[in-house]
Amino acid sequence: MTQQASWDFPEPLAVASAPVPAYGSGSLADLLPTLAAGLGVPGTTAAIPELTPADRNCVFLIDGLGWEQIKAHPDEAPYLHALLGSSRGGTGRPLTAGYPATTATSLASVGTGLPPGAHGLPGYTVRNPATGELMNQLRWQPWTAPGVWQPYPTVFQLAHKAGVHAAQVSSPAFQNTPLTKVALSGGTFHGRLTGEERMDCAAQQLAAGDRSLVYTYYAELDGAGHRYGVASDTWRGQLMYVDRLVQRLAEQLPPRSALYVTADHGMIDVPFDEEHRIDFDADWELSAGVALLGGEGRARHVYAVPGAAGDVLTCWREVLGEQFWVASREEAIDAGWFGPRIDERVHARLGDVIAAARDDVLLIASEREPKESSMVGNHGSMTPAEQLVPLLEVRS
Repeated sequence: MTQQASWDFPEPLAVASAPVPAYGSGSLADLLPTLAAGLGVPGTTAAIPELTPADRNCVFLIDGLGWEQIKAHPDEAPYLHALLGSSRGGTGRPLTAGYPATTATSLASVGTGLPPGAHGLPGYTVRNPATGELMNQLRWQPWTAPGVWQPYPTVFQLAHKAGVHAAQVSSPAFQNTPLTKVALSGGTFHGRLTGEERMDCAAQQLAAGDRSLVYTYYAELDGAGHRYGVASDTWRGQLMYVDRLVQRLAEQLPPRSALYVTADHGMIDVPFDEEHRIDFDADWELSAGVALLGGEGRARHVYAVPGAAGDVLTCWREVLGEQFWVASREEAIDAGWFGPRIDERVHARLGDVIAAARDDVLLIASEREPKESSMVGNHGSMTPAEQLVPLLEVRS
């Protein structure tokens, strides 16, 4: 019997080959501590060495505005594109979002200055060890006590305590949400409906203190990407609008200010066919031994029935291992996917098996997640299109 060539049996993607976020030196979690340290806030450290301190700092986070999307659209975003060289203190390099590259996780990383393994929002949905249920950390359903789920102070709270003028300017709908409470509270919240109103208010809040730390946010670009895709006219129209908002804010900066434009993740479009969208709800192999399916299509937490974790890991590697990095919980922790440390309360929130997409594929769940399964644009994993985010800088 002739032995088949080794290339007839592709090996699963090695866990160690995943591009781990730059926690501690160039991730979203490092941004606010660096700015706060420059303002003299106790308990904060300047982790991004390229940034020069300023008396007044504004972070404008645009949901879904990936580094690669800015580079690919110079005509729609001429102002942003012209600022690419200013990114990360003039190095022209991006930050990494953190894993998974998803809104709830990234906003918590930004606001607390901690990686996901510490702040404890390590995915779109994760298992609550106290109840055994999936917890949606964006919508905070089912409800759980915010201060128990995420007990650390935010950087805004530390800054406010240190006498820095801290403020958030966002949609009024976000003022009292649990996610805002655990990730972005501290100082004063200013609800403004339109993007223009937010830019004007952010500039006013910057000027309101000799030392200021201001955060503002725009979500609609991400919504357009999810619904229509980043290749759509609707998304490009939103990008044009965002470009004008950034310029509007930049032109109003008070003296001694630094504006930083960043994002929580990028996005990719995934075709609607069986090759690119693997349906967990219709696949008996992938569902065997699985008690709960968490995360999202490109960043899955898989919770096995007792005693089945090893078999589930083996099966998922066999079925998905050429397109996803598939790791056990301990392998993902050891590889640093969620940061350099995992708090004890966070450990069991992570899946027994964790799958991160490398290729342009989704693991959807058409029956249990019909809305999420129908999205054109998606994100969550560690590919450059999802993981790299800008840190564009304008100073006055």
